[in-house]
Amino acid sequence: MTREEKNQAIDALVEQLTNANVVYLADTSELDAEKTSKLRRLCYNRQVQLHVVKNTLLVKAMERVEGKDFGDMASVAKGSTSMMLSEAGNVPAKLIKEFRKNADKPVLKAAYVEEAVYIGENNLEALVSLKSKNELIADVIALLQSPAKTVVSQLQSSGNTIAGIVKTLQEKEA
Repeated sequence: MTREEKNQAIDALVEQLTNANVVYLADTSELDAEKTSKLRRLCYNRQVQLHVVKNTLLVKAMERVEGKDFGDMASVAKGSTSMMLSEAGNVPAKLIKEFRKNADKPVLKAAYVEEAVYIGENNLEALVSLKSKNELIADVIALLQSPAKTVVSQLQSSGNTIAGIVKTLQEKEA
């Protein structure tokens, strides 16, 4: 690979890393062609971009990205590294966990999710349980709607009770 090709590859990685809020680094080595194809298909179906990257180019690209601190992610860029990009923070983690039911790989090396850095395989469960931005918004809306629904429900039920009492009193007077 010539210096010009390397610079183009680094620039492409910088652009991808700049635009992504969720970046996972995983070890996909030792997967045979069939399993690699299944992993790629699963990633495609879940809107996760999967790229095999050269470690040195990835580290240089991380250093060039402005406005993001990838922390110690460069330290895990050894061996075979695949980069997974997604819109939702927990989708790649769920994908890795699901895929590993039938295979030993991919192994999570590191993840960058909305400015937080997770290093190591031991963080996979924490990443799986992360809620996406849309899930958090839905939770907040549900919490905000709950008191209003309760008040409306109580007003409706008490209205029926008052109407029943008034009707009973009218029938008693007659």
